[in-house]
Amino acid sequence: MPLLKKLSIPNTLTTRAYDSIKQHILEGRLDEDDRLTEESLANQLGISKSPIREALNRLESEGLIQIAPRRGAYLRRFSLAEIDELYDLREALEVHVTRTARLTPSLLAGLEKSVKRSRSLLKVNDKAKYIEEDVRFHGLLANATTNGELCRVLQNVQNRIWLFRRKTYDLSSSEAPDFHQAIVAALRHNDRDEAQSVMRQHIANVRQRLVAFLAHQDGMERSIATIS
Repeated sequence: MPLLKKLSIPNTLTTRAYDSIKQHILEGRLDEDDRLTEESLANQLGISKSPIREALNRLESEGLIQIAPRRGAYLRRFSLAEIDELYDLREALEVHVTRTARLTPSLLAGLEKSVKRSRSLLKVNDKAKYIEEDVRFHGLLANATTNGELCRVLQNVQNRIWLFRRKTYDLSSSEAPDFHQAIVAALRHNDRDEAQSVMRQHIANVRQRLVAFLAHQDGMERSIATIS
């Protein structure tokens, strides 16, 4: 008699666990040294370990965490070279988006409103909502390409970048709305070349400041370690 096929974990339960853990990570509630274990997560979410394991495997495949056998999972750490590579990819994707997005009055109005919200949130220093709005601006443009795979890849890149940008919010946040406004202005005139140029400058500005800051921080930590 043939053996029955093993029942799979309900996809909805795994997805809910994945969404909950991912939100916890992207909201900045974890430090790099915090450990995620199947047991603790199962207890907190009130479910078994199996969907937790599947959710963690999915997060690892997306590059958000690293799973250490018998030790649990930790936030992914990135080298300066890996950060540079991610920004290379992000620049290529974002510039392509400004070239191929389908421009409509609704899209342009949505982008304008996003810039205004960003400026307001910046004034009251609401970091969490400002970051959400920044991501929303780029998401609106990406969705306008109607390229689902591009949107998925770009979102994944943005999530990984956020892991090391979350502690450096002040480096470039004040200038982002100006870049966004310039992109919208170029698109309103259907000047794709200018929009691409501004987008490239925008990503390069963030990248240069971030890499310089992290390189300096890394140098400081090495010096402290040497003294110790």
